[in-house]
Amino acid sequence: MKNLVFLAGASGNTQFWNPLIEQIPHHYTKQVVAYPGFHGVATDSDIHSFDDLSHYVLAQIQQPSILIAQSMGGIFAIAAALQKTDLVKGLVLITTSGGINLDRFQVQDWRQFYQQEYIEYPDWFVTTKADYEQCLPDIEVNTLLIWGNQDPISPIAVGEYLNQILQKSKLYIVEGGDHQLAEKCADEVAIQINDYLKKN
Repeated sequence: MKNLVFLAGASGNTQFWNPLIEQIPHHYTKQVVAYPGFHGVATDSDIHSFDDLSHYVLAQIQQPSILIAQSMGGIFAIAAALQKTDLVKGLVLITTSGGINLDRFQVQDWRQFYQQEYIEYPDWFVTTKADYEQCLPDIEVNTLLIWGNQDPISPIAVGEYLNQILQKSKLYIVEGGDHQLAEKCADEVAIQINDYLKKN
């Protein structure tokens, strides 16, 4: 599988992936999906809701690919794995909710901070209630889960729960990793992803 699709978190910051992408072999094509209306990307007159944005993101997946998704981007990745089974050949989910209900976990509420920092953004990420929990056992692709043990937004318990539900998953813990570990700990994360890619 030569095409990798990168899906950012709720900030929509595509540059977040740069330190990681630099360490993935050149023979992979890297497709970083930008979200219209987020992080300086022009708005799209057809996008008015989280569902619209989800449809837009999934439409960018046009060839067999492995999806690498961080935080809220993982919701798009799960949706794609369920709806585009012919094209999604693998998943790397990093500090995400994966479209499950987080109420049972002691997570830090990021929404108020997000609305203060990204005041010009649409509020879809904050208000969305995407729920794919019942469908997760249907995902049959090999999945690498990467979590940090210092992440209050998506604590290890979330990763452990997803590791139980997803049929073909492996959980890797980054010691000292927080919610931005894919960027801050890119060296360590790249080793895990490159190993996963060799096996898939």
